[in-house]
Amino acid sequence: MITLHHLRIGRSIWTVFLLEELGIDYTLKIYERDPKTNRAQADLKAATPLGKSPVLEDGDIVLSESGAITSYLIENCDPDGRLGPPETDKAARADWAQWLHYSEGSLFGPLLMKMVLTRTRSDAPLAHGYADAEIALHLDHVTAKLGDAAHILGDAIQGPDFGLGAPLQLAKGLGLLEGRPALLAYLDRMQTSDAFKRAVEKSGG
Repeated sequence: MITLHHLRIGRSIWTVFLLEELGIDYTLKIYERDPKTNRAQADLKAATPLGKSPVLEDGDIVLSESGAITSYLIENCDPDGRLGPPETDKAARADWAQWLHYSEGSLFGPLLMKMVLTRTRSDAPLAHGYADAEIALHLDHVTAKLGDAAHILGDAIQGPDFGLGAPLQLAKGLGLLEGRPALLAYLDRMQTSDAFKRAVEKSGG
């Protein structure tokens, strides 16, 4: 049985969404944030020394990186291949892998930087300027790839969409998707899906 360790109000809701989209049985362990620091509390360190979420357990296998979890679940729990191209299509699979890892490897960093600068009310023009330029670059890139499609790699939802959801949700929360209707509509399509609604209901968000 798969177990997911889920820290509320964070990126792991997108892994719960993936589990619901796959329609598989799993156990959900829910953790609350420290009300003072808004970070994970000590109890999550029982699942991973880093004390971060999501963490997935499947027997003796323990994974704590969102991209690795997504890859593992799709490789092992998606027998019909709905959420990714076949291994034999090397070009499509390469594009799929690139976009799966892009969200954590490239997009999330400047958004995290901007969030910290905003929350601490930091007056650091150089840091703000760097973050703003990088965010604009990446949001333009995602918009161009999305085009008129419903999801990042076409009309059907695939693995990379579950990774892109968290940074786009953060960008929206920071007010950075204003004037970007395509990205707002893309995020809304995922968050209004039946699987996402079930994920929120079961996990508390």
